[in-house]
Amino acid sequence: MKTLLTLAAISIVAACTLAFQKPVGDVKAPKGKLVVVGGGGTTPEIIERALELAGGKSARMLIVAQASSNPDAGDESKVFWMEKGATNVHVLDLADEALALREVEQAAFIWMPGGDQSRLYDELAKTKVAAAIKKRYLEGAVVGGTSAGAAVQSQVMLIGGEKADLKSVRSGGSETAPGLGVWPEVIVDQHFVKRQRFTRLLACVLDHPELVGVGIDEKTAVVVTGSQIEVLGESTVLVVDARSARKAATKDAELHSATDLKLHVLRRGDKLDLAQRPK
Repeated sequence: MKTLLTLAAISIVAACTLAFQKPVGDVKAPKGKLVVVGGGGTTPEIIERALELAGGKSARMLIVAQASSNPDAGDESKVFWMEKGATNVHVLDLADEALALREVEQAAFIWMPGGDQSRLYDELAKTKVAAAIKKRYLEGAVVGGTSAGAAVQSQVMLIGGEKADLKSVRSGGSETAPGLGVWPEVIVDQHFVKRQRFTRLLACVLDHPELVGVGIDEKTAVVVTGSQIEVLGESTVLVVDARSARKAATKDAELHSATDLKLHVLRRGDKLDLAQRPK
């Protein structure tokens, strides 16, 4: 009996771990990796790691620059990456959807520069490209982005930084919209320490306690492998976990109340397995 109970417990833990690693609605854990940057500059270390994960400087890279209203944003990002050593860089053009889908299917590294995450999502969601990017991640591509290109990786996407309540932790105090859902188990916030966005992320996590908040500061990145994150760069990453918290019922616009939240403050070289739920 004791052996059977032990085996059952192991099975439950394994199932919970796999459930965290799987994007919602997919049957397999992703084979790809994410490189999610908090904006404010992409350091040489982050660039080198991203290219290495994608297969080297000759890996086929696709710039997805629709977060910007600047028509030259894609070409400017292409020049940036080529100056850093990438030799096979392409820019996504949504004018020809069939061609755009082929570009995504062939990419080993998909990169999303900054701008407006709502604009980026809206442009991609008009086509089948959004689903194609998620599919490539599941198949093994590296997907990354900075600033808006980081926020859009979430399923529940933070928007409207200037409208957020930064002085109190209230229900509904953080504005959200649908994101790409490449990393659906978390809520990504960017420019995090620099722009003092802790209250914004905390309120959003308490609105969605099943999701883990990941606040990434400028010139800093997380590399995501399955359920594990590793920090690169110059500043810190804060992880807010309310999955095992005791949260009081709260009406819209009321102050949140919760106990037993878990907070992690991570710096370069630190790793954390998000599948490990707090006890």
